[in-house]
Amino acid sequence: MALSEIFIRYAVALCIGIVVGLQREFSFGGEGKAHHSAGMRTFALFSMLGAIGAHLSSLMNSAVPFACVALISGAFLTVSYFLDARSGDTGITTRVSASVVMFTGAITFAGSNVHDALSVAVAITVVTVALLEYKEQMHNFAVKISNDDIIAAIKFAAITAIVLPLLPDHVYGPGNFALFNPFKIWLFVVFISAISFFGYILIKVFGTGKGIGLTGFLGGLISSTAVTFSFTERSRELPELSRKFAFAIIEAWVVMYFRVAIVVAVLFLPLAKIVWIPLLVAALAGIAFCIFMMQTDKGNRENHVAFVNPFRLGPAIKFGALFMAILVISKAAYVYLGNTGVYVSGFVGGLADVDAIALSMAKLADGSIDKVLAVRAIIIATIANNAFKGSVAAFRGSRELRKAILPGVIFILAVGIASLFFVK
Repeated sequence: MALSEIFIRYAVALCIGIVVGLQREFSFGGEGKAHHSAGMRTFALFSMLGAIGAHLSSLMNSAVPFACVALISGAFLTVSYFLDARSGDTGITTRVSASVVMFTGAITFAGSNVHDALSVAVAITVVTVALLEYKEQMHNFAVKISNDDIIAAIKFAAITAIVLPLLPDHVYGPGNFALFNPFKIWLFVVFISAISFFGYILIKVFGTGKGIGLTGFLGGLISSTAVTFSFTERSRELPELSRKFAFAIIEAWVVMYFRVAIVVAVLFLPLAKIVWIPLLVAALAGIAFCIFMMQTDKGNRENHVAFVNPFRLGPAIKFGALFMAILVISKAAYVYLGNTGVYVSGFVGGLADVDAIALSMAKLADGSIDKVLAVRAIIIATIANNAFKGSVAAFRGSRELRKAILPGVIFILAVGIASLFFVK
């Protein structure tokens, strides 16, 4: 190990202790305490102690030096805790933090790859500081969580971490209709459930309006269809929040346009140079409607609604089955109409998945079909997708959701259709 590398590792270990210790100093100051058992200097020394122990173990090719350092540090923290406990201070956060810092300092000397070791140490430090700094927010969040929320989390973990990995990631079906992939279909069900569940968490943290809006944006990065299905179902349970759900749905559609443009650009840049303009125009139409909704909602008081268990597996499975049916129809249109049915394939395929059409058209445009034809098929797919999602929101959602979202759906569809005539 070069001398310069050794100094770098120790420098990072020192900084780790200083950063965490600084947070502890401010934390104690904020509580108005005149005395505390560990601050910036102590944490810096703990981090350095861990680094020294790990360095000595590396030099001696033995775990004994680091084990001694860990035992000495543990004994010191134990004695410190009992001394403070006599005066009524039974908190252990600072002691646990000191232990984390000591082991994090040791990580800076773990392995021969300095970059990997320091990256892991810095990442742990960031997480540690965040956990310490957001104490109040985390406690407030814990107070808001109910037993039903815990049950919902367990159910979501079960369908994600237990059921999903057990399903085969293999396509089944006869000939050209080999479309049924249990893993991917269930993954779509998980997406819908995830949008509902994590949206519920965001609402708990940020409040009704901000939580729903943030869910719409983040969900649009994954699946605007899942966002639409999820919030449509929620609007039936909470019709008083239908305008906020409508805003989030349109917001997810806007994100979809940018996502499609990025997908095409990654696969075939010449096609992206043509398709980005109509996609941007349609996205701007969605943004304009979102701004309109924000302006009309100004002055309205935030709705404080008691949300119930957000986990709804039944509706998610139904939408997954619908998604599968549309995939079959889309494939049939492509198989029986061939290249002459590109537009039809784009429309029918777009009902289920715009990304799939964008991917296929980007590949076909790179040698098989005309780029303008491919662009039109992609735009048709986005129009069909929005028409389908708009229909779901209008007919499956609450009356209030239908009233709020229909003008936006019609406006976005009209702009999308108009943009087709300018693709040349």
